[in-house]
Formats: sequence, C-alpha cells, structure tokens
Amino acid sequence: MSIRNSAKAIIIKDGKLLCTKNKDQFGIFYLLPGGGQNKGENIIEALKRECKEEIGAEVEVGDLKFVRDYIGKNHEFKEWDSDVHQIEYMFICFLKGEINYEKANEKDAYQIGIEWIDLKNLKGVRIYPKKLSEVIKEDGSFEDIVYLGDVN
Repeated sequence: MSIRNSAKAIIIKDGKLLCTKNKDQFGIFYLLPGGGQNKGENIIEALKRECKEEIGAEVEVGDLKFVRDYIGKNHEFKEWDSDVHQIEYMFICFLKGEINYEKANEKDAYQIGIEWIDLKNLKGVRIYPKKLSEVIKEDGSFEDIVYLGDVN
C-alpha cells in the first residue's frame, strides 16, 4: 500500500462552505474540492489544478489549516478502501473570480455537482471527513487544531 497525498480547499463565503456534491449507493455526500498530487507537482499546484478540474474555478491558496490521515482499513468503507492510505492537506482558499462549473472538466466519479453548504447546517449533512463539522464553526472560524488524526 502506497501513501497518496491529497490537497483540499476550504472555501468559505457568506457563511457557507463550498463542497463537491456526490452520490453513491447510500445517497448524497459532500467533499471539499481537491484531490491527488501528481508526481512532479507541489501540493499547492495540485490543489489549484484540482479546483479547476472539479469546480471550474481558479483559487488563491492560503494557509494550511488541517491535516488528516485516512487509512481505509480502519473505517466504515474498509470493504472498498482496505488498501487506501491517504494524507489530506486542507488549505484555506479564496476564489479568484467566478465559478464556471461548465469548465470543471475532470470531476470525480461520484460527483454530480457543487453546493454551498450553510455552516449552520454542516452537522446535518453527510460530509467527509466527518470531523469537518466539528472543527469548522458556524461563524466560519476554526478549532485550534491542525492534525485531525486517522478520521473518516
């Protein structure tokens, strides 16, 4: 099992968090925009590329906010993810211009759209990692923690 690096964007605007909207056999779920780092690109380049691919927007990357391990064999989807070990680096990001979802040319397999989730409703939606609903506060501030652990 190799370890995969992934970069994710935390984009908050007007009290809402921008997420990719996805659907699987269990229903709708949400993820932060972003994805895997390719060989030869740094993590910031990966995040900028992934945001163009998934949400059709350019982003300005700010500070690193959270890091999490996801070791699939330790979580609810171990049947599918038993050989997955991913480290996610979650950065505060800002949109540079408007979102043009039509230009999102490499969406994830389960992705059906994007959605702004009201921070007041974050605890009530299926979002991964689930810990986001605890560390992102309703007022848009954050818990003072960087490493979230091996969480789903």
